[in-house]
Amino acid sequence: MVKPFENNNLKKSTIQILNTLIPFVAIVVAGFLSYQIHWSLSIILGAVASGFLIRTFIIFHDCCHGSFLSEKKNNDLLGNITGILTFFPYEKWRREHIIHHTSSGNLEKRGIGDIWVMTIEEYHEASKFTQFKYRMYRHPFVMFVLGPIYLLFISNRMNAKDAKKRERRNTWIHNITLLVLYAGIFLIVGAVPFMLVFLPMLFLAGMMGIWLFYIQHTFEDSYFEESSEWDYVKAAIDGSSFYKLPKLFQWMTGNIGYHHVHHLSPRIPNYELAQAHEKTPPLHHATTITIKESLESLKYKLYDEKNKCFITFKEYTRRFKGTHA
Repeated sequence: MVKPFENNNLKKSTIQILNTLIPFVAIVVAGFLSYQIHWSLSIILGAVASGFLIRTFIIFHDCCHGSFLSEKKNNDLLGNITGILTFFPYEKWRREHIIHHTSSGNLEKRGIGDIWVMTIEEYHEASKFTQFKYRMYRHPFVMFVLGPIYLLFISNRMNAKDAKKRERRNTWIHNITLLVLYAGIFLIVGAVPFMLVFLPMLFLAGMMGIWLFYIQHTFEDSYFEESSEWDYVKAAIDGSSFYKLPKLFQWMTGNIGYHHVHHLSPRIPNYELAQAHEKTPPLHHATTITIKESLESLKYKLYDEKNKCFITFKEYTRRFKGTHA
């Protein structure tokens, strides 16, 4: 039913490139220039630019899936360019994200390209130190404040031990290009304007990006199963949310709120996700989450395999009070 929406449209893709990358660059330049008027304008414009950086990431994301443009070489080229702008190495992130798509919701294949999730039993049997690490990891300050810093400046700069030569080379070229490009901008515009624009832009975009990824798979009745019971379609529809956002935020985030559609068919370009959802009645049954409801998801920490739902640390404590493996 969603197959007809998998074809990209060159006109729509071109329009999205123009209405994303041009405003993004213009706002960043305006942020540097406005420092001469008042430093606060640079911060404000940096914050505005973060929205267009997220939209740039969605183009990068679609290129990783080969869904934004028809030719692989064109997706690869645009993906590497947008990867530089968003601080994401193309080959590394593409591999890890494809693994995420093929294993999302599979309890036996967690750990690559996803958020750390422990089941009640795993947490109960873990050492005190592992429990402490998990609690710290799931704390909102660590995940959404320290998380963007770690992701952009540490995690994205390194490859996994099993990464192939092509991926390693791509990451090194990416890192060197980042260093040369942003060192050049730093020297041209000066340290203070550079920091006032880039720090809020990267931090806010990173924080919102992690938030979107978090809410798309962390809600009370999300889907997780052992490999023997795992089903791709159920993982897509039941394990991914439909994050219902206001039109402006929906546009800025490239329709990624239609995450159930995206997981069902990653070949659908972002600008066709809403149409695919609207014209495919079975998709209307996916878990719909509003902004208000999404804030409640912060309390969900552990997955209850028996009851097929997330629970809070408080609920866990009530169940296992006074016991430890």
